Amino acid sequence: MWESFKAIVKSLGLVFGDIGTSPLYTLPVIFSVIPITPANVIGVVSLVLWTLTILVTVQYTWLAMSLSQKGEGGTIVLREILVPLLRSPFMVKMVTVLSFIGISFLIGDGVITPAISILNAVEGVRYIPAFSAMHQWPLIIAACIICIILFMFQKKGTERVASAFGPIMFVWFVVLGFFGLCWIIKAPAILSALNPWQAINFLITNKGTGFFVLSIVILAATGCEALYADMGHLGRIPIIRAWATAFSMLCLSYLGQGSFLLLYAHHDKIIQAMVSLQAPSFYILFFLLSIMATVIASQAMISGIFSIVYQGITTNILPKLKIEYTSRFMRSQIFIPAVNWFLLIFVLLAIVQFKYADNLALAYGFAVTLSMNITSFFLTCIFFLRKSYGKAAIALCTQMINFIFLLSGTLKLPAGGYWSVIIALFPLSFMIIYSLGKRRLARVLQPMSLNHFLEDYLSAIKRITPIQGTGLFLSRSTRRIPLFINHTMFSNNIIYEENIILSVVTLDKPLGVSVVCKNMAVTGLCMIEVRMGYMEVLDLEYVLTEAGISPTAIFYGLEEIETNNILWKIFALTKKLTPSFVQFYKLPAHKLHGVVMRISL
Repeated sequence: MWESFKAIVKSLGLVFGDIGTSPLYTLPVIFSVIPITPANVIGVVSLVLWTLTILVTVQYTWLAMSLSQKGEGGTIVLREILVPLLRSPFMVKMVTVLSFIGISFLIGDGVITPAISILNAVEGVRYIPAFSAMHQWPLIIAACIICIILFMFQKKGTERVASAFGPIMFVWFVVLGFFGLCWIIKAPAILSALNPWQAINFLITNKGTGFFVLSIVILAATGCEALYADMGHLGRIPIIRAWATAFSMLCLSYLGQGSFLLLYAHHDKIIQAMVSLQAPSFYILFFLLSIMATVIASQAMISGIFSIVYQGITTNILPKLKIEYTSRFMRSQIFIPAVNWFLLIFVLLAIVQFKYADNLALAYGFAVTLSMNITSFFLTCIFFLRKSYGKAAIALCTQMINFIFLLSGTLKLPAGGYWSVIIALFPLSFMIIYSLGKRRLARVLQPMSLNHFLEDYLSAIKRITPIQGTGLFLSRSTRRIPLFINHTMFSNNIIYEENIILSVVTLDKPLGVSVVCKNMAVTGLCMIEVRMGYMEVLDLEYVLTEAGISPTAIFYGLEEIETNNILWKIFALTKKLTPSFVQFYKLPAHKLHGVVMRISL
């Protein structure tokens, strides 16, 4: 029981920060554009509650989280599940492109999450009398400093982050629920918002204005895509249990804000005003708590983006970036330095560019709504092709609702929604160019089948005098032999007395290193697999020494790409900047020989 509670608290800290801080800005932004009337308040609160119910509870917590690979969730995982079910090559290509778009646009809105959350909380300092007239620029600088500290903290790992943030987020949800309940008691008429007809009636009555309001209502659910992507960090069951707690507290909070609006026509920083009126002596503590909660909200999105990029690396749609594993228990708890600093740069730019949290809110939501549409489309296809027609029908309903939100989100593009689109175009262009480049390169560098290689090897050793010593050739697989080994051995006549083709296989367990030797029953040739846990920092020289292997020379392949095409030039630059896999293992530098294959694309 205690372990289950700890897992729930960790999930609140790592996964639900974004959704948990949405009450800070969702209703204030809505009522900055529409008048505060009882009908509008009840209708908008009803819209928010049923959006959380349908999109987060049904689409993500129930439907999406029932689908995973090795405990991982996210757009790439859904693509990996869906592609084997498809028969049409065109559909496979379409699903691949859609997955690229979904990932990119999640990243595009992801950089706004820390900016809007932290800046909104920092602006709450104006409810402290001594700081009521504070200028905006000191608040912008304070928000930037908090963001820098947060991103520097990522290296500690999500397990330690969740352990530190979980209890704080638990307190945050309890405080939200408590103050919400206090105000519900004062104006219980808001409970009529539980009736979904109130939401529908609001949209019918307000027509175009109601349609625009949907583009802001979606802010209440913007963390759900990261919620699914974060599944690999803590597991499905703790996240589902934690959502039951978070959902209850969020409902109380939004209903409480509605009650406050029924009593006071005040739309600016509603939660801060609620706390300030209900318990003024508590406000400074609440202000500090809100700062910590928004930092945690940013953490949820950062962790989700790390997970998505990691999945992109493992499925070869992104280059092999340096990954630091931070947990001995879950492989998906990771830190990716390049992604971390990329996000930080754009978060700081967003804060400086938009200056006010309300400006960010008007720009926020379009890109992640597009990602949510792609997820619901994938869910519908997967359940239909698996003949789970009941779930497919429900997924189709969520798809239609998502599409309405997406259409309303297009109205945000002139107000700053283009910002997340521009950011999304960076990873989208990168993934498309990298995937096309890898496919083109694979056609040129066709690896040789093992049987064909053995035939050529047996022919070569009859005419070539072997070099004294042991030659070690690094390969990604022992089943198909890369072209550089063929050129080295058969074109350049470099064959040693002992020739070892070695590949490194990463296992799903965190620790342990083993060596498996595959004797080929051929003179002077051996295949070796080094199997390592995903948290191991492999000292390959030590492993080889322990196995009694002392190579005279170590060979690995490099590609030098010649092209006049601008796309392939970008791909070639990516290949140069991406560390070679030999750099991840400790090898004696004086024995390394890079075999360059010059390729024209």
